[in-house]
Amino acid sequence: MLYLCGPKIKFMSKITTVKTIEQDDKVSLYSICFSDNELSEYENFLVKFKDNAKLNRDFQTIILALEKIIERGALERFFRNEGRMKDNLCALSIDSRKLRLYCLRISDQILILGNGGEKVTRTYEEDPLLSGYVMDLQKFDELLKQAQKTNKISIENNLIVGIDTAIFEI
Repeated sequence: MLYLCGPKIKFMSKITTVKTIEQDDKVSLYSICFSDNELSEYENFLVKFKDNAKLNRDFQTIILALEKIIERGALERFFRNEGRMKDNLCALSIDSRKLRLYCLRISDQILILGNGGEKVTRTYEEDPLLSGYVMDLQKFDELLKQAQKTNKISIENNLIVGIDTAIFEI
C-alpha cells in the first residue's frame, strides 16, 4: 500500500497467465493474458492494428518478422533492446519506427509477446499507454525469473515447463 498525504491509495494488482501462441522445434511464442480479458496481450495488439490503414505497412512488417522468427528462432538480430540492462525487454526491429510490438526475448528459442502501439513520442516513457505495456512486461519478467529460482517453472530448450498452470500477480 502507498500512502500519500490524506486517503490511502492502493494499487490494484493484475492476475496474469501465459498463453502459447505458436510452438515448434525452433521456437515457442507465448503471450501474457490478464484475467479481465480473454485475449492475450499479443492478440489485443493484432485486433487493434490489423485493420489500421495508416499503420498497415508496419503491421505487415511485424507479422513477417514474426514469421521469420518462427522459421529461424528468436535471434538477437530481430530485436532492439528497449528496457534496462537486467531485463529481457525488447521490441521487434522494423525500419519504419512507427509501430512497436514489445516482447520479452528469453532466449533464441523462447519469446513472450506483449502489446504495443504507435510511437508518437520520442521515447516510450513519454507515452502512458506504451509505458504501461513496457512496465507490465518488465514486472512479468521479474516474476518469471523468481518462478525459475523457486523451481515453479523451468526453461528447457524451446519450452517454459509449468507455465501453462502458473498464475502471476503483476
